[in-house]
Amino acid sequence: MSAVEKAAQSTTLPAIGKAYGGGFVTGITRDPETGERHLWITAGAEHELQGRWGEYGEKIHGAESFTNSRANTEAMAAAGSAIAQQVLALNIGGHNDWAIPARDVQELQCRHFKPTTEENYCWNRDGENLNSEPAGQLYTEESPGQTVHEAFRSGGPEAFQRAWYWSSSQRSAYDAFGLDFGVGCQHSNDKDSELRVRPVRSEIIQ
Repeated sequence: MSAVEKAAQSTTLPAIGKAYGGGFVTGITRDPETGERHLWITAGAEHELQGRWGEYGEKIHGAESFTNSRANTEAMAAAGSAIAQQVLALNIGGHNDWAIPARDVQELQCRHFKPTTEENYCWNRDGENLNSEPAGQLYTEESPGQTVHEAFRSGGPEAFQRAWYWSSSQRSAYDAFGLDFGVGCQHSNDKDSELRVRPVRSEIIQ
């Protein structure tokens, strides 16, 4: 692909929040291992699930990536995670490659679709995302603020709940990363906790 073609593609990528690919455009990450750039798409609110990440005390090999949502989810499902199996069985808009978002993909969901007007908690490294484009900076009390996308604001048809959501990124044998969409707090939670999941899928872009 020529430089001109690459530039043309970059200017025609669908905008954040646009209905596309079975869901809504969420942002871009670059896989640190392969260098591939992925355009992420978040499923609509009607496809949310809730459940345990997995077994407390069981470490799952292959579920540690901060960007590879699908690989994480497949590893979880192979180890018996019911919620991962449910996500892998989804077919939305003709697409059957859905996954539980990896940590840095989930951060993009909060950065662009935070539902509330509440100040962010600003704990530890909330918001830091070296794998997104542009790279995510530490959250402040005011940033990210409530999303500009009306459908994702509290009370809107696609809004995230003011609640904790699982990512597919394992922290240890006992916990995995999650995010509180009310106050933008990223933390690890016990794997046997009942949290929500908003599935994602991706398309490789140049």
